[in-house]
Amino acid sequence: MQIGSAMAYAAPLSSSLAARPPASELSRPADPAAEPLASDKNSSELRDETQSPARTDDEGDEQSPRETQQQRQELLEVAELASRDREVRAHEQAHAAIGGAHAGAPTYTFKRGPDGKSYAVGGEVSIDTSPVPNDPEATLRKMELVQRAALAPAEPSAQDRSVAAQASAQATLARAELAQVRREEAAAAIEERAAQREERLAEEEERQALEAEADDEQQPAAPPPKLDLYLRLAQLQSPAPIVDLRA
Repeated sequence: MQIGSAMAYAAPLSSSLAARPPASELSRPADPAAEPLASDKNSSELRDETQSPARTDDEGDEQSPRETQQQRQELLEVAELASRDREVRAHEQAHAAIGGAHAGAPTYTFKRGPDGKSYAVGGEVSIDTSPVPNDPEATLRKMELVQRAALAPAEPSAQDRSVAAQASAQATLARAELAQVRREEAAAAIEERAAQREERLAEEEERQALEAEADDEQQPAAPPPKLDLYLRLAQLQSPAPIVDLRA
């Protein structure tokens, strides 16, 4: 069964930007006693410069200190979002690059910044941690790759480490299963060699028996014994004929 494990680096974006100063500080009037002696007009101009230095935008319109502070805060927030976007994308792409065929495409969670653009503030990559059926060696290779993919980013998240732990456990099981398979294969090989040796011995004995049988068939049969000698001996041993001498 395929297990999809989401790995995400989704630490919350810090929104603690520079706090706006209270309005009383922005609009605090200058101390009249600190103003230099001058004409009423010049004194008024100096107080205006001291109280709120004028800023202009591209069109030449003056900007109040409040607007200037708000723009500064927006710039800081955009910079932080852009930094976070780069970090998240690099993190998820590291997972996907190492995971290869076992990893999915990165998906992101976006936040719109003050500039109207969307920035990635979180993401995840699905990765398959299921074992390869009936193949512990392939499972071991896969789990080692999954571990490297999970820990590929410079700063792995808690979810990344959890996925790496799952892959490590699967790899341990695969190693044990692979060792058992190799022991069984070694025992089967020993039995096969013994059977082959017995088969060769039986074939050799059968061959020797056939050769002996063939040798016996090739030898000529002994001729029957001659009886002439026995006839002569019988004649020599027979008694002499009796001669009758009577008249």
